[in-house]
Amino acid sequence: MIEISATDATAKRRLRLELAGMQDPAELAREVRKRLVTIGRARSFVEWQGIRALAADLETQRRAIVETVAKTDSQGALDLLWRFMALADPVFARCDDSNGTVGSVFRQACADLGPLAAAAQPTPEALAGQVYTALVGNDYGQFDGLIAILAPVLGRDGLENLKARMVDLSNRPVPRPADKDRVAISWGSGGPLYADEMEERSRLSTVRLALMDIADALGDVDAFIAQYDDKTRKVPKIAAEIARRLLAAGRSDEALRTLEEAEHRKPSSWDWPDFDWEDTRITVLESLGRADDAQSVRMDCFTRSLSLSHLRDYLKRLSDFDHMEVEEKALDYAQGINDLTQALHFLVAWPALERAAALVIRRAGDLDGNQYEILPRAADALAAKYPLAATLLLRALIDFTLTKARSSRYKHAARHLGDCARLAAFIPDYGAFDSHDIYVAGLRRQHGRKEAFWSAVG
Repeated sequence: MIEISATDATAKRRLRLELAGMQDPAELAREVRKRLVTIGRARSFVEWQGIRALAADLETQRRAIVETVAKTDSQGALDLLWRFMALADPVFARCDDSNGTVGSVFRQACADLGPLAAAAQPTPEALAGQVYTALVGNDYGQFDGLIAILAPVLGRDGLENLKARMVDLSNRPVPRPADKDRVAISWGSGGPLYADEMEERSRLSTVRLALMDIADALGDVDAFIAQYDDKTRKVPKIAAEIARRLLAAGRSDEALRTLEEAEHRKPSSWDWPDFDWEDTRITVLESLGRADDAQSVRMDCFTRSLSLSHLRDYLKRLSDFDHMEVEEKALDYAQGINDLTQALHFLVAWPALERAAALVIRRAGDLDGNQYEILPRAADALAAKYPLAATLLLRALIDFTLTKARSSRYKHAARHLGDCARLAAFIPDYGAFDSHDIYVAGLRRQHGRKEAFWSAVG
């Protein structure tokens, strides 16, 4: 096996660890410790091509620690895993981890600290010191969520100890050097950004986030709220975070008041609406027995953004008779809004395919062929029963691609044209629209010189 793995460094290292583990867990721990030292001392930059090998090496060490060493030496395994996590900064500094492959290994290792610490049972004070050091050096986010992970082991004493350390850090601002000694690291519209300013921002953020996590772990809602100033508490997303914690603490009236005091602004785009504030408000209203008010919020979310989930939740709370009537009115509303793409997306997803098809035929001239994430899916959904509507959607995509000369989409447009040809056999009457042959002839007249497209059509 050693001979077979001679040309594969990762496999060879893993084999050595397996053999060491079979002989003596202590020997395995020594092998892991040696490898961690080697990784930490490396200086060569790892391009994206070598990321998988680096991640595999790190994963081998992590698994050896948590799956083998921990079985016989929980304290030793915990010490090794802290050493492993200490590699994050130097490793990230010398590699291109844009796809997050290496980061996922460190995130898992951070999560592993919880069960290993529970088994090793370090003193709360010692563990609090390790957590503090980790969070202060959390340059790449490798320790995000660490307080929640270790809270059960820290206990109240450990959390209070950690809180005291963070409060002390909050009282130690980063010294500002003399103007001649300040180092500018970037420039923006507001002027230069200095290294000491960045360090100070990092200190303040570390303290605030840690105190919030500690407050959550201790169930101290007021301490959590105290991390935000009055102005920030009025930001809808922050108000929702606070309200959820107040609600969990049985303080529903305060939760609603917090939400009502927020400076809520309705989003201007429907594409990715964030209903965090509204959903929290619905939950709080329900907890206060104000079901009708909660329903009003759900309906407002639907009418504003055609939210499927809010309409469904609204309908669930109605009698069968009212359900049918309200659903029909809601579909009428969706079918009649000005934003054709939004309406089409909703009707297909509901699904109300007959209405979607009618909408496409009625407003074919308004279709936006640049909506390549929505129109192809709608065409697929409509193709079986409504081939004419599906064809019109595909034509919109084709027309936009050729008119705008989007050459990167030519192969997709050619595929859409082939789909139109297949659908033509199921369309007895095109009505006011050109038949497939006439449509293709028109494309050739207008875009006959786009050889890349026609060669893709075949």
